[in-house]
Amino acid sequence: MNQALRKTVTFAVLHFGVAFSVTFALTGSIAVATGVGLVEPLVNTVAFYFHERAWKRAEARRPTAMRATGGDYGIVRAR
Repeated sequence: MNQALRKTVTFAVLHFGVAFSVTFALTGSIAVATGVGLVEPLVNTVAFYFHERAWKRAEARRPTAMRATGGDYGIVRAR
């Protein structure tokens, strides 16, 4: 399993817990909290997976020197 997929799965588990807890706290309904807790994180997790892949592609397109040094596209930092 690649890193993006592992991160996506752990994010989904965390997100389900948060979505369920917040929805239950607001509604007091286990049924509503379960529904929202399943649907919202599922949609968000799929979006996150593709977001992570897009970032990986963007990193791969950065010039080699910038990748090696953690380059910041011309921003000068005090050392």
